[in-house]
Amino acid sequence: MSASRTPGHSRLTKAHKLSIAGVATLSAAAVAFSLVPADTAEAETVTAAPVAWTQVVNGAQTKALHGHLSAQQVIAAANAKAAAAKAKAKADADAKAKAAAAAKKAREDKAAASRSAARTPVFANNLDGWIKEALFIMKKEGIPGTYAGIHKNVMRESSGNPMAINNWDINAQNGIPSKGLLQVIYPTFKAYHVKGTKFDQYDPVANIVAACNYAADRYGSMDNVNSAY
Repeated sequence: MSASRTPGHSRLTKAHKLSIAGVATLSAAAVAFSLVPADTAEAETVTAAPVAWTQVVNGAQTKALHGHLSAQQVIAAANAKAAAAKAKAKADADAKAKAAAAAKKAREDKAAASRSAARTPVFANNLDGWIKEALFIMKKEGIPGTYAGIHKNVMRESSGNPMAINNWDINAQNGIPSKGLLQVIYPTFKAYHVKGTKFDQYDPVANIVAACNYAADRYGSMDNVNSAY
């Protein structure tokens, strides 16, 4: 037998009832959530989040700073190493250049000495050789004179004897006798001696060069001397 329906009244099925229950539950939850104070929720949100963010940011900054300092230290060490290597290379180059310059100078000096020795002739140990050697030295020293002028005066003064000595003239009486090929007294020999020759009045070459140096100073040249001087 079918039940009668009351006008204006609807029947609720099981599905309808469950739907209504779900909506009620959601509504209660919404009401409960709305009852929580807004400022409290915001306070919790505003306070908690920045602390965690600050820790993250500070940690990242510290890590970045450490990395930056480490990179700077590596760069500084590399620069110092490069500078030290550059300084060492320069010092080595300077030392090599100095050694090369010294070696070059030694070679040049040796070559110059060899050339000088090659250019220096060997003179005979006699009157002819003595006059020629004296002229060789006089040319380098800028002292005038000729072979003929020297030979003429040597023959007049000593007859070519390098050990000749005058023991009777005024110089001898004064204790400074004339000596050698060109009869030079000691004060004159000392004053006009040419460096590089022996400091000995009796040495034939030293005697000729000193006498010619004196004659050049007083007479212009030994060539102009025709008598005792």
